[in-house]
Amino acid sequence: MTRSELPPSPWLFDPSEWPPEDCVAAGADLAPGTVIEAYRHGAFPMPHEGELLWWSPMRRGVLVPSDLRVSRSLSRSVRRFDVTLDESFEEVIDACADPSRPGAWIDSPIREAYVLLHRLGWAHSVETRDADGTLVGGLYGLSVGGLFAGESMFHRATDASKVALVGLVDVVGPDGLIDTQWSTPHLASLGVTEWPRDRYLEAIASLVDDPPPQVWA
Repeated sequence: MTRSELPPSPWLFDPSEWPPEDCVAAGADLAPGTVIEAYRHGAFPMPHEGELLWWSPMRRGVLVPSDLRVSRSLSRSVRRFDVTLDESFEEVIDACADPSRPGAWIDSPIREAYVLLHRLGWAHSVETRDADGTLVGGLYGLSVGGLFAGESMFHRATDASKVALVGLVDVVGPDGLIDTQWSTPHLASLGVTEWPRDRYLEAIASLVDDPPPQVWA
């Protein structure tokens, strides 16, 4: 998929002006250039009660690819499922946006923004499929240089989202970094750790200018 150049954003994301809170700004827009500019500076959009908010957690969930923990049961699941890339982006984001899921937050403007970013070559999906090719899990996010900013994941079969994460680690490679926004006990069991905001911002400062993984270049 060819990645399109994006027009610059009129909005400024300046970490030096952010408060010591997870939510750092409100407003702006979801134009492709704005969203990518935000990620390049460590922020991401997430609506709350109808308002577009921008977040940069004080304790950032990150997965260093070499830290991925693959249990014996997950290893068996990796062999049982197939992983594909960018074959069903809209189906993946719609599954992640299912309003019946606890904590569902992906609204129509967010969906439209990331579908457009996918068409422009910036947003990507990793799909997990069973033996007959049925989609049973997956994740999506943005690839910005050597950073993959994960947005959401889902599963319809045991370990299916974890298998997608294993597939993502293979794509990102040892020199990249996966952002999970916040950590959870589930993600921590897979090797996700928490970094202070300053450490995260320092790490991505050069990483976002690295070449993206070849498959998404």
